Formats: sequence, C-alpha cells, structure tokens
Amino acid sequence: MNQKDNNPENIVTADPGRFRRLQSNELVSRGDFVENERRRLVAWDGPTGFRASSFVSPVYRVNEKPPTSKAPTKS
Repeated sequence: MNQKDNNPENIVTADPGRFRRLQSNELVSRGDFVENERRRLVAWDGPTGFRASSFVSPVYRVNEKPPTSKAPTKS
C-alpha cells in the first residue's frame, strides 16, 4: 500500500455485506479494496494484474447487484 492509505477518503467502513472476498486466482484491479492492519478496507490504487493470492492481506471487491429478472413464478 502507499501514502494514500492514511487518507480517510480511501478507507471504507461501510456495510461489509457489500463486499466479497476475491478468490485466489482472481486479478486485483483499481476499485478493489485491501484490508489494512486495523481491519478496515483501503481502496487499492496500485498496479493491476496481480492475483489475489499474492497479497498478504485479504482483497475485496464490491458485490455486483444481482440480476433483476421478472420471470413468472410457477404456482
């Protein structure tokens, strides 16, 4: 992580249900979040292309909204 980690704008303390932990083979990109030593999520703004398994701390991504389908339900 870099000097921007101390910037409160880069620290997320929102609902943890909004995030999912990346699997080890997923690539980390800008917009993902890395857990810091205080167990808070810090926005990752470093280089992209690293696998999540190469990080010491867990890496999280914002959950995508589930698809909203209006398929008829069987009764």
